[in-house]
Amino acid sequence: MSDATGRTVRLFLVDGTPTGLVTAEIMNWTGHVLVTPRGRIGEALAREEPQRTGLYCLVGDDPDQPSKSRVYIGEGDCVADRIKAHARDESKDFWTRACFITSKDTNLTKAHVRYLESRVVELTKLADRANVANGTEPGPKALPESDIADMEFFLSQMQVVLPVVGLDFLRPSPRPSTSQGAPLEISAPRAVSLYLRSEAHGIEARAIESDGELTVLAGSSATKREDFVSNTYGALRKQLLDDKRLRLSSDGERYMFVDDVVFSSPSAAAGVIFNRNSNGRTAWRVEGTGITLKEWQDAQLRDQLS
Repeated sequence: MSDATGRTVRLFLVDGTPTGLVTAEIMNWTGHVLVTPRGRIGEALAREEPQRTGLYCLVGDDPDQPSKSRVYIGEGDCVADRIKAHARDESKDFWTRACFITSKDTNLTKAHVRYLESRVVELTKLADRANVANGTEPGPKALPESDIADMEFFLSQMQVVLPVVGLDFLRPSPRPSTSQGAPLEISAPRAVSLYLRSEAHGIEARAIESDGELTVLAGSSATKREDFVSNTYGALRKQLLDDKRLRLSSDGERYMFVDDVVFSSPSAAAGVIFNRNSNGRTAWRVEGTGITLKEWQDAQLRDQLS
Protein backbone atom coordinates (compact mmCIF):
# COMPACT_ATOMS: atom_id res chain seq x y z
CA MET A 1 0.00 0.00 0.00
CA SER A 2 1.14 3.54 -0.71
CA ASP A 3 1.87 5.85 2.22
CA ALA A 4 1.32 8.94 0.07
CA THR A 5 -1.00 11.52 1.57
CA GLY A 6 -3.60 13.47 -0.36
CA ARG A 7 -2.87 16.95 -1.68
CA THR A 8 -5.07 19.82 -2.76
CA VAL A 9 -3.79 21.56 -5.89
CA ARG A 10 -5.51 24.84 -6.61
CA LEU A 11 -5.75 25.72 -10.30
CA PHE A 12 -6.85 29.11 -11.57
CA LEU A 13 -7.75 29.65 -15.22
CA VAL A 14 -6.71 33.27 -15.59
CA ASP A 15 -8.94 34.01 -18.58
CA GLY A 16 -11.46 31.26 -17.95
CA THR A 17 -10.13 28.87 -20.60
CA PRO A 18 -8.14 25.67 -19.92
CA THR A 19 -5.72 26.38 -22.80
CA GLY A 20 -4.77 29.90 -21.73
CA LEU A 21 -2.80 31.14 -18.74
CA VAL A 22 -3.06 28.79 -15.74
CA THR A 23 -1.72 29.21 -12.21
CA ALA A 24 -1.23 26.35 -9.76
CA GLU A 25 -0.56 26.27 -6.02
CA ILE A 26 -0.57 23.78 -3.13
CA MET A 27 -1.86 24.68 0.31
CA ASN A 28 1.02 25.43 2.72
CA TRP A 29 3.57 25.51 -0.12
CA THR A 30 5.29 28.80 -0.83
CA GLY A 31 5.73 27.98 -4.51
CA HIS A 32 3.68 29.39 -7.36
CA VAL A 33 3.44 27.96 -10.90
CA LEU A 34 2.35 29.91 -13.98
CA VAL A 35 1.92 28.11 -17.31
CA THR A 36 1.31 29.82 -20.65
CA PRO A 37 1.13 28.84 -24.31
CA ARG A 38 3.77 30.56 -26.43
CA GLY A 39 1.13 32.66 -28.17
CA ARG A 40 0.20 34.24 -24.84
CA ILE A 41 3.72 34.83 -23.58
CA GLY A 42 3.33 38.63 -23.70
CA GLU A 43 0.38 38.50 -21.30
CA ALA A 44 2.23 36.12 -19.02
CA LEU A 45 5.34 38.32 -18.83
CA ALA A 46 3.19 41.34 -17.95
CA ARG A 47 2.17 39.63 -14.71
CA GLU A 48 3.95 40.06 -11.39
CA GLU A 49 5.26 36.51 -11.00
CA PRO A 50 7.80 36.50 -13.88
CA GLN A 51 9.42 39.62 -12.43
CA ARG A 52 10.59 37.54 -9.46
CA THR A 53 13.58 35.27 -8.94
CA GLY A 54 12.69 31.77 -10.07
CA LEU A 55 12.92 28.88 -12.48
CA TYR A 56 11.47 28.64 -15.97
CA CYS A 57 10.90 25.67 -18.26
CA LEU A 58 10.36 25.92 -22.02
CA VAL A 59 8.59 22.80 -23.28
CA GLY A 60 7.65 21.45 -26.70
CA ASP A 61 7.97 18.47 -29.03
CA ASP A 62 11.48 17.30 -29.82
CA PRO A 63 11.90 17.66 -33.60
CA ASP A 64 14.79 15.19 -33.54
CA GLN A 65 12.92 12.55 -31.51
CA PRO A 66 9.13 12.94 -31.88
CA SER A 67 8.45 10.15 -29.39
CA LYS A 68 9.68 12.51 -26.64
CA SER A 69 9.24 16.13 -25.67
CA ARG A 70 12.09 18.60 -25.25
CA VAL A 71 12.58 20.96 -22.32
CA TYR A 72 14.94 23.83 -21.62
CA ILE A 73 15.42 24.58 -17.91
CA GLY A 74 16.77 27.91 -16.68
CA GLU A 75 16.78 30.35 -13.79
CA GLY A 76 17.06 34.07 -13.26
CA ASP A 77 16.79 36.95 -10.84
CA CYS A 78 14.06 38.25 -13.15
CA VAL A 79 12.54 35.35 -15.06
CA ALA A 80 10.87 37.70 -17.57
CA ASP A 81 14.22 39.09 -18.72
CA ARG A 82 15.55 35.59 -19.42
CA ILE A 83 12.44 34.63 -21.42
CA LYS A 84 12.70 37.76 -23.56
CA ALA A 85 16.26 36.78 -24.47
CA HIS A 86 15.25 33.21 -25.32
CA ALA A 87 12.35 34.38 -27.51
CA ARG A 88 14.93 35.71 -29.99
CA ASP A 89 17.05 32.53 -29.87
CA GLU A 90 16.39 30.42 -32.99
CA SER A 91 17.86 27.34 -31.28
CA LYS A 92 14.87 27.39 -28.93
CA ASP A 93 12.13 27.54 -31.54
CA PHE A 94 10.86 24.13 -30.37
CA TRP A 95 8.97 25.33 -27.31
CA THR A 96 5.21 25.79 -27.33
CA ARG A 97 4.57 26.24 -23.60
CA ALA A 98 6.43 28.08 -20.85
CA CYS A 99 6.27 27.42 -17.14
CA PHE A 100 7.46 29.83 -14.44
CA ILE A 101 8.10 28.56 -10.90
CA THR A 102 8.48 31.31 -8.32
CA SER A 103 7.74 31.85 -4.64
CA LYS A 104 4.67 33.55 -3.19
CA ASP A 105 6.72 34.90 -0.29
CA THR A 106 9.58 36.11 -2.58
CA ASN A 107 12.12 34.27 -0.40
CA LEU A 108 13.73 32.33 -3.24
CA THR A 109 17.26 33.63 -3.77
CA LYS A 110 19.64 33.32 -6.69
CA ALA A 111 21.48 30.55 -4.83
CA HIS A 112 18.22 28.67 -4.28
CA VAL A 113 17.14 28.72 -7.93
CA ARG A 114 20.60 27.76 -9.16
CA TYR A 115 20.39 24.71 -6.90
CA LEU A 116 16.89 23.93 -8.16
CA GLU A 117 17.97 24.32 -11.78
CA SER A 118 20.71 21.74 -11.35
CA ARG A 119 18.36 19.31 -9.59
CA VAL A 120 15.55 19.73 -12.14
CA VAL A 121 17.94 18.96 -15.01
CA GLU A 122 19.17 15.91 -13.10
CA LEU A 123 15.68 14.62 -12.33
CA THR A 124 14.41 15.28 -15.86
CA LYS A 125 17.17 13.10 -17.28
CA LEU A 126 16.46 10.43 -14.67
CA ALA A 127 12.71 10.41 -15.46
CA ASP A 128 13.56 10.03 -19.18
CA ARG A 129 10.26 11.49 -20.37
CA ALA A 130 11.85 14.47 -22.15
CA ASN A 131 15.18 15.41 -23.68
CA VAL A 132 16.98 18.30 -21.98
CA ALA A 133 17.81 21.12 -24.40
CA ASN A 134 20.38 22.85 -22.16
CA GLY A 135 23.68 23.07 -24.00
CA THR A 136 25.69 22.82 -20.79
CA GLU A 137 24.47 20.99 -17.73
CA PRO A 138 24.51 23.17 -14.59
CA GLY A 139 26.65 21.58 -11.91
CA PRO A 140 25.50 21.02 -8.33
CA LYS A 141 25.37 24.25 -6.32
CA ALA A 142 26.50 24.51 -2.71
CA LEU A 143 23.90 25.50 -0.10
CA PRO A 144 23.73 25.30 3.69
CA GLU A 145 22.26 22.02 4.90
CA SER A 146 19.02 23.64 6.06
CA ASP A 147 18.54 25.36 2.70
CA ILE A 148 19.07 22.08 0.85
CA ALA A 149 16.32 20.48 2.94
CA ASP A 150 13.99 23.40 2.10
CA MET A 151 14.78 23.21 -1.62
CA GLU A 152 14.30 19.44 -1.74
CA PHE A 153 10.84 19.93 -0.23
CA PHE A 154 10.16 22.72 -2.74
CA LEU A 155 11.20 20.34 -5.52
CA SER A 156 8.95 17.54 -4.24
CA GLN A 157 5.97 19.90 -4.50
CA MET A 158 6.96 20.82 -8.05
CA GLN A 159 6.86 17.12 -8.91
CA VAL A 160 3.25 17.04 -7.71
CA VAL A 161 2.07 20.25 -9.39
CA LEU A 162 3.68 20.10 -12.83
CA PRO A 163 1.96 16.89 -14.01
CA VAL A 164 -1.37 18.41 -12.94
CA VAL A 165 -0.84 21.24 -15.45
CA GLY A 166 0.21 18.80 -18.17
CA LEU A 167 4.00 18.89 -17.73
CA ASP A 168 5.26 15.44 -16.80
CA PHE A 169 9.01 15.72 -17.48
CA LEU A 170 9.74 15.53 -13.73
CA ARG A 171 7.38 12.63 -13.04
CA PRO A 172 9.44 9.58 -12.08
CA SER A 173 8.98 6.48 -14.19
CA PRO A 174 8.40 3.25 -12.24
CA ARG A 175 11.56 1.17 -12.19
CA PRO A 176 12.33 -2.33 -10.92
CA SER A 177 14.73 -2.58 -8.00
CA THR A 178 16.05 -6.05 -8.89
CA SER A 179 18.03 -7.41 -11.81
CA GLN A 180 16.42 -8.86 -14.90
CA GLY A 181 15.10 -12.39 -14.37
CA ALA A 182 14.34 -11.87 -10.68
CA PRO A 183 10.89 -11.03 -9.30
CA LEU A 184 10.22 -7.33 -9.72
CA GLU A 185 10.08 -5.08 -6.70
CA ILE A 186 8.53 -1.83 -7.88
CA SER A 187 9.34 1.52 -6.31
CA ALA A 188 6.21 3.26 -7.65
CA PRO A 189 2.97 3.14 -5.65
CA ARG A 190 -0.14 1.47 -7.11
CA ALA A 191 2.00 -0.35 -9.69
CA VAL A 192 1.88 -3.94 -10.93
CA SER A 193 4.60 -5.94 -12.67
CA LEU A 194 3.63 -7.66 -15.94
CA TYR A 195 5.02 -10.03 -18.53
CA LEU A 196 4.18 -10.92 -22.11
CA ARG A 197 5.43 -14.08 -23.82
CA SER A 198 4.90 -15.61 -27.26
CA GLU A 199 6.64 -18.85 -28.19
CA ALA A 200 5.32 -18.52 -31.74
CA HIS A 201 7.13 -15.18 -32.14
CA GLY A 202 10.05 -16.08 -29.87
CA ILE A 203 9.61 -12.94 -27.76
CA GLU A 204 9.30 -12.09 -24.10
CA ALA A 205 8.73 -8.71 -22.47
CA ARG A 206 8.46 -7.39 -18.93
CA ALA A 207 6.72 -4.19 -17.92
CA ILE A 208 5.37 -2.09 -15.08
CA GLU A 209 1.85 -0.63 -15.18
CA SER A 210 1.26 2.41 -13.00
CA ASP A 211 -1.42 5.12 -13.09
CA GLY A 212 -2.56 4.20 -16.60
CA GLU A 213 0.92 4.12 -18.15
CA LEU A 214 2.89 1.03 -19.04
CA THR A 215 6.69 1.00 -18.99
CA VAL A 216 8.32 -1.77 -21.03
CA LEU A 217 11.65 -2.61 -19.44
CA ALA A 218 15.01 -2.71 -21.17
CA GLY A 219 15.89 -6.23 -22.31
CA SER A 220 12.36 -6.98 -23.51
CA SER A 221 11.99 -8.27 -27.06
CA ALA A 222 9.67 -7.51 -29.98
CA THR A 223 8.90 -9.40 -33.19
CA LYS A 224 10.63 -8.67 -36.49
CA ARG A 225 7.59 -9.74 -38.51
CA GLU A 226 6.28 -7.13 -40.93
CA ASP A 227 3.50 -9.07 -42.65
CA PHE A 228 0.58 -8.11 -40.42
CA VAL A 229 -2.38 -6.35 -42.00
CA SER A 230 -2.96 -3.60 -39.45
CA ASN A 231 -1.08 -1.92 -36.61
CA THR A 232 -2.46 1.30 -35.18
CA TYR A 233 0.89 1.85 -33.45
CA GLY A 234 3.06 1.21 -36.50
CA ALA A 235 4.27 4.81 -36.62
CA LEU A 236 5.29 4.64 -32.94
CA ARG A 237 7.17 1.39 -33.56
CA LYS A 238 8.98 2.94 -36.52
CA GLN A 239 9.92 5.95 -34.39
CA LEU A 240 11.39 3.70 -31.69
CA LEU A 241 13.41 1.89 -34.35
CA ASP A 242 14.59 5.20 -35.82
CA ASP A 243 15.52 6.41 -32.34
CA LYS A 244 17.44 3.13 -31.82
CA ARG A 245 15.48 2.43 -28.65
CA LEU A 246 14.50 -0.81 -30.44
CA ARG A 247 17.49 -2.57 -31.98
CA LEU A 248 18.12 -5.86 -33.74
CA SER A 249 19.15 -8.66 -31.38
CA SER A 250 22.59 -10.24 -31.61
CA ASP A 251 21.14 -13.31 -33.37
CA GLY A 252 19.12 -11.13 -35.76
CA GLU A 253 15.89 -12.93 -34.87
CA ARG A 254 14.04 -10.16 -33.02
CA TYR A 255 14.21 -6.58 -31.85
CA MET A 256 15.29 -5.66 -28.32
CA PHE A 257 14.38 -2.70 -26.11
CA VAL A 258 17.69 -1.09 -25.18
CA ASP A 259 16.15 1.09 -22.48
CA ASP A 260 12.87 1.46 -20.59
CA VAL A 261 10.09 2.87 -22.79
CA VAL A 262 6.90 4.44 -21.45
CA PHE A 263 3.66 3.79 -23.38
CA SER A 264 0.31 5.49 -22.95
CA SER A 265 -1.54 2.19 -22.66
CA PRO A 266 -1.01 -1.60 -22.49
CA SER A 267 -2.37 -1.92 -26.04
CA ALA A 268 0.18 0.58 -27.38
CA ALA A 269 2.99 -1.47 -25.87
CA ALA A 270 1.56 -4.77 -27.16
CA GLY A 271 1.03 -3.24 -30.62
CA VAL A 272 4.68 -2.23 -30.84
CA ILE A 273 5.90 -5.60 -29.57
CA PHE A 274 3.69 -7.75 -31.84
CA ASN A 275 3.65 -5.23 -34.73
CA ARG A 276 -0.11 -5.71 -35.04
CA ASN A 277 -3.22 -4.54 -33.25
CA SER A 278 -3.51 -6.32 -29.92
CA ASN A 279 -5.68 -5.98 -26.82
CA GLY A 280 -3.04 -5.14 -24.24
CA ARG A 281 -5.32 -5.91 -21.30
CA THR A 282 -5.47 -9.58 -22.35
CA ALA A 283 -1.95 -9.82 -23.84
CA TRP A 284 -0.16 -8.73 -20.65
CA ARG A 285 -0.20 -11.01 -17.58
CA VAL A 286 0.53 -10.25 -13.94
CA GLU A 287 3.83 -11.58 -12.61
CA GLY A 288 3.44 -14.34 -10.04
CA THR A 289 -0.20 -15.06 -10.89
CA GLY A 290 -0.49 -15.77 -14.60
CA ILE A 291 -3.81 -13.93 -14.81
CA THR A 292 -4.31 -11.30 -17.49
CA LEU A 293 -4.14 -7.60 -16.71
CA LYS A 294 -7.86 -7.41 -17.51
CA GLU A 295 -8.65 -10.13 -14.96
CA TRP A 296 -6.49 -8.42 -12.37
CA GLN A 297 -8.14 -5.02 -12.96
CA ASP A 298 -11.63 -6.56 -12.89
CA ALA A 299 -10.76 -8.21 -9.56
CA GLN A 300 -9.77 -4.83 -8.11
CA LEU A 301 -13.18 -3.47 -9.11
CA ARG A 302 -15.02 -6.44 -7.61
CA ASP A 303 -13.12 -5.99 -4.33
CA GLN A 304 -14.32 -2.38 -4.16
CA LEU A 305 -17.93 -3.36 -4.92
CA SER A 306 -18.08 -6.23 -2.45
